[in-house]
Amino acid sequence: MNTFAKTPTPPTTSFAPVNHYLTVLTRYADFKGRSSRSEYWYFFLINILVSFVLSFIIALISPTVASIVNMLYFLVILLPAVAVAVRRMHDVDKEWWYALIPVYNLILAITEGTKGPNQYGADPEATTIKTV
Repeated sequence: MNTFAKTPTPPTTSFAPVNHYLTVLTRYADFKGRSSRSEYWYFFLINILVSFVLSFIIALISPTVASIVNMLYFLVILLPAVAVAVRRMHDVDKEWWYALIPVYNLILAITEGTKGPNQYGADPEATTIKTV
C-alpha cells in the first residue's frame, strides 16, 4: 500500500505553455520534486502576460481598480511561484534557499537540470515508455 500522496494530474491542452502553467497551478503547494526549465519559464512568461492583459483591460475601466486586481492576482500566484522556484532549484540539485540569492538564482534557473534522478526526485525531462 502506497501511503504517499499522489501529485494531481493537470488538465492538458494542445498548447504546451498552457500545460506548463496549469501544471504549476495544480502543484501550487508542492515543494518537493523537480520542475524543468520550460515549466519554470513558461509559468514566468504567462504570469507576465496575464498580469499585463489584466491590468490593461481593467485600467480602461478604472486605474485604481486595475491596481487592486493586479495586486490580488499577485497574491494568488505568489505561492505557486515560490513552489515552482523551489522545484527549479531542486532540478539543478540545489536546496530551496538558493532561490533567495539574487543573481545566482537566475543563473541556476537558466542552467540545465541534472540528468537522471537526483536527491530530489526523478528527472522531469525524462521520457518514460509505458509497457502494455
